[in-house]
Amino acid sequence: MNTHTPTEVTVLLAAVQARDDRAADRLLSLVYEQLRSIAQQRMKQERTGHTLQATALVHEAYLRLMQDPNTSWDNRGHFFAAAAEAMRRILIEHARARGRAKRGGGGRRLPLSVVDLAAEPDVDQILSLDEAVCRMEQEDSELASIVRLRFYAGLSVEDTAAALKLSPATVKRRWSFARAWLYRALQG
Repeated sequence: MNTHTPTEVTVLLAAVQARDDRAADRLLSLVYEQLRSIAQQRMKQERTGHTLQATALVHEAYLRLMQDPNTSWDNRGHFFAAAAEAMRRILIEHARARGRAKRGGGGRRLPLSVVDLAAEPDVDQILSLDEAVCRMEQEDSELASIVRLRFYAGLSVEDTAAALKLSPATVKRRWSFARAWLYRALQG
């Protein structure tokens, strides 16, 4: 599936940071399929009939990453984490806009009744989850990073560990804790 090397992507990331437009185009061609895979995974968890398609989500996220003058990535894992975060923000913005339009600006909060939070297409629950992750970030930013990479980006334990420079065992343990933390936060 991926015919590029992590080193090739890292070299292109450095060139993109130096504002080389050709490098940005080449980077997109190298990482597009992996970004699309992440976007498709995210879109499967959205409501049926969502107006945003995976391709549009990839392009919008990539544009946001390229347009931010303060963007810098340490490595390939960091880039994919940033892309996943951009996708998360886009989906949250769409959910908020839909909630405003559907409910006249006011929203009621519904607690989740399942541990597998990713399966819920309800706008209120998506927003509640995002608020809970933001609260988690205030208490433990590393834990929130694990949630964002595992839940929103769909990264494996190993890829999450590499992106955060942690051991896979630490990520597994912290991921279990994070899911329990979120479950309790969303119940209350």
